[in-house]
Amino acid sequence: MHRRMQRRIQLVVEERRVAFAARQPEPAFDPETTMEIPPPDLPVVVPQRAIGRVVIPQV
Repeated sequence: MHRRMQRRIQLVVEERRVAFAARQPEPAFDPETTMEIPPPDLPVVVPQRAIGRVVIPQV
């Protein structure tokens, strides 16, 4: 029974390997690529926020 189970597992693994090999290859991903992030548009009126007792002006 152990041998049969091993054989079934081996068949499933081989089947999956063939299935994955037949798929379209995914485009390569370069983790070092950068992306331009535009600065946010500043609002016309910048409200003042307070943290504790100190007023922090926003730029």
